Amino acid sequence: MPTLMIVIASTRPGRGGSPVAEWFIQRAGDHDGFELDVVDLVELALPLLDEPNHPRLRQYTRPHTREWSEKVDAADAFVFVTPEYNHGYPASLKNAIDYLHHEWRYKPVGFVSYGGVAAGTRSVEQLQQVVTAVKLTPVIEQVNIPFYQQFIDDDGVLQANEVMEQASDALLDQLVRFEATLRPLRDEVAAQ
Repeated sequence: MPTLMIVIASTRPGRGGSPVAEWFIQRAGDHDGFELDVVDLVELALPLLDEPNHPRLRQYTRPHTREWSEKVDAADAFVFVTPEYNHGYPASLKNAIDYLHHEWRYKPVGFVSYGGVAAGTRSVEQLQQVVTAVKLTPVIEQVNIPFYQQFIDDDGVLQANEVMEQASDALLDQLVRFEATLRPLRDEVAAQ
């Protein structure tokens, strides 16, 4: 079974990413299309890119980079759970992407975004440009949660509505399709 890495992008104290991610992790587990690997960028704690060599060279000098490389290399697909900060994505996610290069290629990526009126969509629009530069393939289906605080109950649990649930299923279905479609490209590169 392919592995889906779910990346919780926000590192801000009091972030909304935890309840949003927990809800999506549950949905992905129930979907049963992937084995799951969850990476919280707070726990990963990558410093601001500190490698002396360009990531294309794969000449990593830091243990944290080698560990991150191995995790990303082992994944077959990704979902980035991301907020929108000032019409953009969090620096923590850009930093995590920029650490690597080859490890991302020919893998699909989806987005679960949350925020205010725009539901994090401006963050995703910008991220789509970034991920294609490392040969990730963004799927069109997304989960976008506007005014996400309204869906979080007193216990800090996200209570999804039907639209969010349908969107998550559509996203996961597309990731399954794209992962299978892109696998021959990854296999070809691995054989070289």
